Order: sequence, then C-alpha cells, then structure tokens
Amino acid sequence: MPFSIAWLQGAVQDRLDEEGSRGVLAGFRGELYRCFTRRPDALFELADAVLCRPGRVHMLAELSLEPECRRGYGAVYDAVNCGQVQFARLRRALAGLLLPAWDDGRIRLAADVSNWLRPDAETSPERLFCHCYARGKGNAQMIPGWPYSFVAALEPGRSSWTLPLDAVRLGPADDATAVTAAQLRDVVTAIISAGYWRDGDPDILIVFDSGYDLARLAWLLRDLPAEVAGRLRSDRVMHFPAPPRPARPAGTGGRPPRHGPALKLSGPQTWPAPAVTTVTETTRYGTAIAMAWARLHQRLASRAGWEHHHGELPVIEGTLIRLQVDHLPGDRSPDPLWLWSARAGTSAADVNRTWQAFLRRFDIEHRFRFLKQVLGWTRPKLRDPAAADRWTWLIIACYAQLWLARRLAADQRLPWQRPCLAGRLTPARVRRGFRSIRQTLPDLASAPKPGKPGPGRPPGSKNRRPAQRHDPGKTVKRDQPKKKPQAERLNNKLRGCADR
Repeated sequence: MPFSIAWLQGAVQDRLDEEGSRGVLAGFRGELYRCFTRRPDALFELADAVLCRPGRVHMLAELSLEPECRRGYGAVYDAVNCGQVQFARLRRALAGLLLPAWDDGRIRLAADVSNWLRPDAETSPERLFCHCYARGKGNAQMIPGWPYSFVAALEPGRSSWTLPLDAVRLGPADDATAVTAAQLRDVVTAIISAGYWRDGDPDILIVFDSGYDLARLAWLLRDLPAEVAGRLRSDRVMHFPAPPRPARPAGTGGRPPRHGPALKLSGPQTWPAPAVTTVTETTRYGTAIAMAWARLHQRLASRAGWEHHHGELPVIEGTLIRLQVDHLPGDRSPDPLWLWSARAGTSAADVNRTWQAFLRRFDIEHRFRFLKQVLGWTRPKLRDPAAADRWTWLIIACYAQLWLARRLAADQRLPWQRPCLAGRLTPARVRRGFRSIRQTLPDLASAPKPGKPGPGRPPGSKNRRPAQRHDPGKTVKRDQPKKKPQAERLNNKLRGCADR
C-alpha cells in the first residue's frame, strides 16, 4: 500500500490544510530516501541541492557548492554513476500521491517522449536518432540521444503543472509501442492498487500526440479500464464498418468484406454527415467546432507492428473527431485537428471531453521545458545510460516535491513579475521558496564522513584504456528480413481484391 494512503485517508487534495500538505511532503521525502539503496545520503542531498539552488542547474559539480549538499563534487558524481535507486518502489510512491481531481471524477493521463540529446557522446551506448524540430516548416533533424517516454497525470484548467508518474528510456532493441503499452499498464495497475479507481468508476482517459500507433495501443490495453485517444495525421484513411453481405447461393461470393467505405481525412468529398456536431466558445481559441463520426477503424497491415499477431488482424473501431478553431495564440491560422478515440461515444459530452482533454495534453510540454532548462535534466555529460536513468528519476522526484509543496510556498516574485494568486504558483516560483520549506522538514541524510580524494591517474600519463565507441541508431539485427516473400505478397493482393 502506498505511503500516502495513510496520510490522505478520506481527504481531498483541494481541502488539505498547510499541516496536511507538509505531512504528505515529509512522508514522500522519507519514502524517497528509502528508495536509495546505495549512496543514499549523497543522492538525497543532491536532490535537495537541485531544489534549493537559486538559479538554473548547469552542471553536477556546482551543486556541491550549495549548503544543502555537504559532500564534494567527487561524491556527487560517484552517487550518480555508482548509486542505486529502486525504480519500482519510487513508481509506487508517485502513483500513491493524490491525483488531480476533475469534476467528472475521471483520471486523465498523458504520454509523450522527450529526448536527452547526446550528439557528441561517441562512448555512450544505446543512443538512438531522436526526431527534433528545427526552425522553419519541414526542417526536422535527427540527432543522436536517449529518448525517454514519460507518463503524467493532467490537471483541469490551464496550468503548467502535471504530476509525473513514470519514465522509461527507449533502447535500440525496443518496440516503442510495446514499451509504451507496458509502461501504461504498470501505471494504471498502480493507480488501481492505490485505490484511486474502483469498479464502476469511469475509464481512465489516456491522450497521445501524433506519432503513436493508437489502434495497436488500444488493442494491447483492451483489458484495462482505459480509453486511448490521440491525434491522427491529416493524410490518414479510415473505414466505416463493412455493409451487410447480400444473400447469395451457397458456395458463391467469395470472402466477405471486412472494411466499409473509406473516409479520407484530406478529402472532404468522402465525409458523410457527422453523427454529432458541437460548438463551444473558448477564451483562448475562439469558437471551437467539433464534428464526430462513429465506428471508424484503420485498415491494419501485418508489417506495421502486427508481425507476431496470430490469426486475422482485428478491426478496432472508435470515434473520429474533427476539431476546428478560429485562431491559435499569436493570431496564427489553425489547421483542423483530427482525433481518434477507441471508446468514446458520439454524444456531445463525450466529444467535448475528448478534445478538451487533448488540449490539456500540451501542459506536459511546460514540464519538459522546466526539467531541461531549470532543473538541468539534460545538462550532465554522463556516459552510462544507467547513470542517466538514475539522474532522470532524481529529477522526477524533485519535480514531485515541488508539486507537493505548492500550498506551502510563498510568492517570492522578482520585481518585474506580477503577483500570482494563491494556489496558482508556477514551478519556478515554488522552487524559489523551497529552501525555507526544507528547513521545516526532517533532515534524513547523515553527516558526511571525513575522507581524502583518491590518487587518480598520475599527471602527464596517457589513458591506455580508451572507452569503446558506439554507433547510434537501431543496431539490433533482425532475425528475418522485413520484406515479405513473393508468395505471401501475392496472397495479400488476392485477398484485397476479394474484399473489394
């Protein structure tokens, strides 16, 4: 049972007083310290130094100069490179935190990938080519680095806060869709174990951006109380259910069709009348018009992640939504947004809930920027991917402490900043006042023992054991060629002719 259940039994997060919030924060810090099984004192003080540093984090060595870190820069690097963190226990501790409350009682999660770019780290293994946007349309770049898949709980309303729940690094041999499905399964299972979802509650809504295989994710998570929704590319083709087959004599007619009429997202002439149309007035985007069609599916291909599927490929139906708004921030002309949900209905409430939850997904981008620019997530020049995982989870634990300290921090704004309303402090302002909050919490790390630095390599000597160089990308060899045999391609072509 997660630790926070004892603190938050029967409580609502919005009604927690100052002492209750302080107790939850102290309990989480105690659980975090117990997650460090090797170099615990150095790792715990390193997290406090990240939280209490007045400015941005640029390197690990400078964190040893903070008063909260009583150890030298050598101990800091040793903790990150040789420490040990129980990731599973820390995941349960994060899932045990009281999730953001929505009016309808539905939990909303978001999954996305953020890259730790390491273009010059030739000695770092398991790097992949990460997709990065550049200035100008169509100027995307592929830069070597470590991609991390994050899962976070979303809050209602416009906010720069999201509660991080999990992070997994994608390796060269990993299937991104399978890893994401396993990651979400663990998160949903932990939420159910913590008691935040019970039988009869609405399904957990999980939103994705474009680039994810939504149909396959919905198929892999079909046994969980989760609704998969996300954005589609504007060049996709969806299909309605196959029409009923007319009666024919026995033994004639061939194979029954599995796909009905096509709906091309880029072809308005293929759009039938929508099942429902909603019009919503927003303060940020103007008038939002959403049109929805029911029971649309994508024609699956056996080579697109379904190679190991036994039997006929499934038909995964869902609701297709087209969202059009008046304007975007900055008076930019918007393109229509296409969404697909695996379980949403076609009522006005279901359609509005889906596209509004997707807009809240962009709050996770604020967290990525805060982790990188302020907390220094991608700043250390680490060689070992395991050390990068430890530092990533340390930064996630730091952000979770800021999330718990929102009701305790005072608004210590700079002279040119506007005052913030109570309970609406940004992560940067909460971090600015965390040093005073830490002084009221128990000090769990023990005092450092006296020691002296090691001898190291003698000055002027050469390194006779250079590190191994690693090439980035998908370097894992396939058991079988990706190209299908000629006989199988011919059978698929004949099967497609029978469907038509």
